[in-house]
Order: sequence, then C-alpha cells, then structure tokens
Amino acid sequence: MSWGTELWDQFDSLDKHTQWGIDFLERYAKFVKERIEIEQNYAKQLRNLVKKYCPKRSSKDEEPRFTSCIAFFNILNELNDYAGQREVVAEEMAHRVYGELMRYAHDLKTERKMHLQEGRKAQQYLDMCWKQMDNSKKKFERECREAEKAQQSYERLDNDTNATKADVEKAKQQLNLRTHMADENKNEYAAQLQNFNGEQHKHFYVVIPQIYKQLQEMDERRTVKLSECYRGFADSERKVIPIISKCLEGMILAAKSVDERRDSQMVVDSFKSGFEPPGDFPFEDYSQHIYRTISDGTISASKQESGKMDAKTTVGKAKGKLWLFGKKPKPQSPPLTPTSLFTSSTPNGSQFLTFSIEPVHYCMNEIKTGKPRIPSFRSLKRGWSVKMGPALEDFSHLPPEQRRKKLQQRIDELNRELQKESDQKDALNKMKDVYEKNPQMGDPGSLQPKLAETMNNIDRLRMEIHKNEAWLSEVEGKTGGRGDRRHSSDINHLVTQGRESPEGSYTDDANQEVRGPPQQHGHHSEFDDEFEDDDPLPAIGHCKAIYPFDGHNEGTLAMKEGEVLYIIEEDKGDGWTRARRQNGEEGYVPTSYIDVTLEKNSKGS
Repeated sequence: MSWGTELWDQFDSLDKHTQWGIDFLERYAKFVKERIEIEQNYAKQLRNLVKKYCPKRSSKDEEPRFTSCIAFFNILNELNDYAGQREVVAEEMAHRVYGELMRYAHDLKTERKMHLQEGRKAQQYLDMCWKQMDNSKKKFERECREAEKAQQSYERLDNDTNATKADVEKAKQQLNLRTHMADENKNEYAAQLQNFNGEQHKHFYVVIPQIYKQLQEMDERRTVKLSECYRGFADSERKVIPIISKCLEGMILAAKSVDERRDSQMVVDSFKSGFEPPGDFPFEDYSQHIYRTISDGTISASKQESGKMDAKTTVGKAKGKLWLFGKKPKPQSPPLTPTSLFTSSTPNGSQFLTFSIEPVHYCMNEIKTGKPRIPSFRSLKRGWSVKMGPALEDFSHLPPEQRRKKLQQRIDELNRELQKESDQKDALNKMKDVYEKNPQMGDPGSLQPKLAETMNNIDRLRMEIHKNEAWLSEVEGKTGGRGDRRHSSDINHLVTQGRESPEGSYTDDANQEVRGPPQQHGHHSEFDDEFEDDDPLPAIGHCKAIYPFDGHNEGTLAMKEGEVLYIIEEDKGDGWTRARRQNGEEGYVPTSYIDVTLEKNSKGS
C-alpha cells in the first residue's frame, strides 16, 4: 500500500492530513506539558505540607519522643521522599517526552514543507507543459481553419469564369501558404503533445509517487514517535513505582512502630515527680483539753492553755490553704511531740499524753536532724513551669525524678565531649612526637597552644562532670532514702501540721512549718559527721605545679607555676587532686598540671 499509487490525485487531502498529524502531535505535547505542571505543583504542595507539619526543633528538649509522634514524623519524611519521586516523574517527562516531542514537531514541519513544495513544483511544471501543448493545439486548429478558408476561396475563384487569372493565382498562393503553416503547427502540436504526455507520465508515475512516499514515511515516523512518547510517558511513572512502594512500606512500618505501652511509660517518665502520695491524716482529738484531768499530773494547765491557743491559731491559718484538687480548709494538729510520746486513758475515757524521754534530748535531736522545708504540690507545680523563670544550672527547680534524668543526660553529653577532647589531645601528642622526630614536617612548638587549649577544655569538662555527678549523687541519695523515711514516719504515727512529704512535713505558709521528729537510728551519726567535717584532712604528700591554673570555678584552687602544695586526697580517676596551701586554703587542681610525690607511710591514710 503506497500513497503514490493509491492517492496519486489526492494532493490536497494529503496536505490536510499531514497538517492534522503535526497539530495532533503538538496537542499531545501540550497535554504532557500540563501533566508536568500538575506533577510539579503536586510535589511542591506535598513539600509545603511536610514543611508545615514538620517540627521546628530549636533544642533537643523539643525532639519527638512518643512513638506516635516519631511515626508521624517518619511518615512525613516518607511523604517528602514521595514528593521527590513526583519531581523525578516530572523531570523525566519533561526531558524524555515533552522536549522530544517539541523537537520532533519542529523537524516534521520543516520536512513537510519541503515535500509539499516539491509536489507543488512538479504540479506547476506539469501545468506549464499542458499549457504549451494546449497553445500549440489551438494554434494548429486556427491555422487549419485559415487553410480551409483559403482553399474555399481558391476553389470559388477557380470556378468563377469572371475571375481573372491573377486573382486565381493569388488565391492559390494564399492556399499554399496557409497549408504550409497548418502543417508546421501540426508538427509543433504533435511535439508538444508528445512532450506533455511524457511529462505527465513521469509526474504521476515517478515524481508524485516519490513525494507521496516521503510524506507517507514522515507520517508513519510521526505515528511511531507518538507510540514511543506514550511508552515513555508510562515508563516515567513506572520507574518510580518501586521507590514509591518503598515509601508506602515505610509509612506502614511507621504505623506498626507505634507502641501505646511505650508512650504511656514515656508519660510516666516525663512527668513523674519522684514524690510519694500524701499519707493518711491522723485523728486529731480536739476534746483532749476538755476532758483531760490533772490527777495524773503529766501535763499542766499552762500546757493545756497553750495547746488551745495553738490549735485555734493553726486552724485559722489553715483556712486559706490549697488542697490537691482545690481549696479545702482543714484542722491542724496539736503541737508536735517526740516519737516516744504515747497516750494514756483516764477513768472517764479521755486520753492524755505523757513523756518517756527527756525534753532536752528531744529538742537537741530535733534541731540537729531538721530537714529544710519542701513546698506544697501547688508550689512545686508553679516551680516546674518555665514561665516562673529561667532554669537553674543544677535543675533544682525540677522534681527529683526529672532532675535526676536531666543531670544524667548532661553527664552523658559531657562525657562524650570529654572523649572527643581526649582523642584530640592524643592526636596532638602523636603529631607532636612526629614533628620532634622529623622536624622538617613541622614545628612541635606550634602545637603547644592548641594542646594547652585542649588540656583546659579537658579540665573544664572534668570539673563540670564532677560537679554534676555530685548533684546527681545528692538526688539519688534523697530518692534512695525516701522509702525508709516514709516507713519510719508511718510506724511512729507522726502528727504534723499540713501534708506530709517524703522529705518531711511542709505547708504553703512558711510560718506554719513544723519539722518531723528525727529517726532514731540515724540522728547520732549525722550529728557526729557534722563536727567531724571541721577537722582538717592529713597531708599524704606534696606536689609541685608544672603549669599555672586560674581556678575560677567553684571548688578549685588557683596555683602558680612552681608552687608547692600539700596533697590531702589522691586523684580518684576523674583527673582532679585535692590540695591545700600552707595557709589552709583547700581545693581541687588538675592532676595533669602537677608533679605529685606521696609519702610512703601515708599512702593508705
């Protein structure tokens, strides 16, 4: 099937068809362009959506911890990758489909124009041959009519008896002339006709089939190109399907990673204060001063009167006290008695209190073991709020459990920084050794400032770790002893003013604060320790400062290069040694900054 043989007379139709094919190609290219814009806008909107809902983390405290939040942020990351794949689709379509279509459409227009011009030129040449043949034909026809007229005139004059011989001879010459011209035109017409027939045969069997064949091949290539673009359009989408599937699988895995138990535990870890719930309120018998008799003689009337006055005053102050879930005025207990107090009964059923230990001994123990006042739950809640003020360095504004976690996190971070600085110091020392062995590689003295700076950083970090570990030990000590104090207070049936806490009794008003009684098993040792701290520690050796140390931080001791100090406590592995001057000033100095000499007989002191 060939357009040249089947459509030899459909030049105009082929002209319209090829133009329609190029228009269709451009229309499909426009469709691909709009699809690319949709993909780009879709990817842009997805990225904006991800950016809108992604957390703006300014500090590590705002990082997501709950599994549901982490899963959501993982889904956002997968969605961001999905948006990237949509951009890949758009880029692939723009490069492989749209760009190729536009270039091919431009080439098709140029090729079609050339083929149509060739067809028009062939048609024009054939029309010119036909006109020449037609003109020669008309001229031959006209000369034949003139020859017929000349013959008729000659025959009429030749038959006319009245015509002269000259007229007959003239008509004969005219006849011969016209006959000769008719013969010449006849020969010319025959030549033009033969030429036209040859050109016409060549036109319809050689030239036009060749031009139409080229148009047919061009149109078929256009169709093939459309097919390739259709395939490329689909391949652009199919190439990213595996990656998109991975993104969707990542979203499913993120959904499966949600653990409600873990989130609940995180809530506990985040908001657990470390305090224990308030204990049971003891029965407060306000009728004791009414039915108390003087027959037993253990409590005087003055005591009773003072007890009445204290009870009234305490109740009046407690009216505005805040309860855990709102305001609740509650009566206060009578004045606190030692742990060895017990009740006795009178014959009429009333109860009174008696002493079994000396009041002076009790007062001394009360003064020694009194704990600092702890604010109420409402005050603690206000203290936890960030709006109350900036956080303290030792996190003392936080509850014990939260404070312990913050301190542990800080210690871990400081340890990591210390490890980095130690690695840097080792690297500098190795480099210094290399420079000393090979001076041509570098000057060892150039590394001294950096090495000194690293040593200062190490000392600073060790001091920070030591300070935070001290705070952590303090918190853990309080947390560990809370259960024993709680158990002891329940056994002795302590009567306090206000609510009871793990650290002792407390109220909202500082004037209402009453300390709990001391524990019987621990107050003697604490009392002795307080006086033992006044004795200076014995010197176990001496040291000489190799480098100067400023000692700006709390607990450190400044020293000059070459200064001699007494050693009162060895380095316990944290890089600090406790030293004392001759004037009695004590503090910690970096072990790496001193040359230590220990006494043999004092090694184990």
